[in-house]
Amino acid sequence: MKKIRRRRLLQLAGAAAAAAALPRAAAALDYPTRPVKILCGFAAGGAVDIVSRLIGEWLSERFGKQVFVEDRPGAANNIATELMVRSPPDGYTLLLTNPTNVINATLYPDLKYNFLRDSEPVAGIMRVPNVMAVGAQVPAKTIQEFIAYANANPGKVYYASPGSGTSVMMSAELFKLMAHVSLDSVTYKGMNGGGYTDMMAGRVHVAFDNLPGSIGYIRSGQFRALGVTTTMRSQELPDVPSISEVIPGYEASAFYGLNVANGTPREIIERINNEMNAGLADPALKAKLANLGGMMMPGTPEEFGKFLVAETDKWAKVIEQAHIKLMD
Repeated sequence: MKKIRRRRLLQLAGAAAAAAALPRAAAALDYPTRPVKILCGFAAGGAVDIVSRLIGEWLSERFGKQVFVEDRPGAANNIATELMVRSPPDGYTLLLTNPTNVINATLYPDLKYNFLRDSEPVAGIMRVPNVMAVGAQVPAKTIQEFIAYANANPGKVYYASPGSGTSVMMSAELFKLMAHVSLDSVTYKGMNGGGYTDMMAGRVHVAFDNLPGSIGYIRSGQFRALGVTTTMRSQELPDVPSISEVIPGYEASAFYGLNVANGTPREIIERINNEMNAGLADPALKAKLANLGGMMMPGTPEEFGKFLVAETDKWAKVIEQAHIKLMD
């Protein structure tokens, strides 16, 4: 009798669990039934915002539901990231993941979240070089000339940055360390939120910006590209050398992907991943991303997750070895 009763209790418990899972499974299969939000941790017009909107347009077409971008700039992407990890794990709040997410894990000692633990990797989008560019008023036309210019003007040469933890700032700090130059930082809420304007006016002199955000200024002649931060030259700027050609061993790059809150149903993660991989194979979207200097990153959620772990480890070593601290 006890065995029968125990078996029945187990059956009831299993039935209850299955019943509880049915609405969740149905919701995953029907996803999305309402608009989906992509959180962007930087100001409108910058590289992260540009990529967010391209991805939002693609997913809107594929889902048949609006996928909109919400810019939540500030604290080097920590505001947007915390909003994502604290959101309901239902796939309706995505984060446009970028290098700050792997850099901040080491740079910020008191974060209120753990990115790798509290979020789920969904899909990689692309990797892009940052580009070392100067305003037209800066006389340097090569990396070597810029180093000489900075050394001849100590305390007077500034680089623009959207804040601590960004690949823009890290690329500049790594350059300072390896080129043995002194550059002071001027921080903006976003490069498009004053940084570009001040570069054109000559108030700041250089930026190691994400290529998608600055390539238009370079093509128009408002900025002069001196080098790209990847070890290979960019197809979009084939005549611009890699910084590593002048400073051996220098390497940095930006990347973009999507993450959701931990606990999001696997079916929803796979749905988004499948649609993103389809986008990276679509000639029209692929061309738009390539025009921004992007190298596509299709793959599984697990592959993107391994990439995030490797990038976190890489930048942790750089931050520690270069003794990089949070800037005011």
